[in-house]
Amino acid sequence: MKKIFRFYKTDKGSWYIDLPEWTDGIEALQMVEGADTMLDTVSNQARECYLELSDSPFENADVLLLRENLEASITGGIYLMPHYKGTEINQQMWLCGVTTFVFNGLPEKIYVGYPA
Repeated sequence: MKKIFRFYKTDKGSWYIDLPEWTDGIEALQMVEGADTMLDTVSNQARECYLELSDSPFENADVLLLRENLEASITGGIYLMPHYKGTEINQQMWLCGVTTFVFNGLPEKIYVGYPA
């Protein structure tokens, strides 16, 4: 699976993934616990950004590494983003169960690209 996703920041400063096919509550789509910080970085503090996400490697992609699978407790997992465009950032984040919905499972690695 390789797809471009839109992320947006509300007037209150909360980040969300734009996922029209999601039929549960919007609260599950909020990016928290480090994912919001990562989006501030990759968006260059903008209110919107697009990320190309895949569970397979592709050219010029950064990688998120699964550090702890939390499916048996709170859902999702703890991921680490060691680098952003060649710069070490070591950003840890929790990605909730929506990740399992998007990828049809919890990938060991999620590849992240930055479409123009």
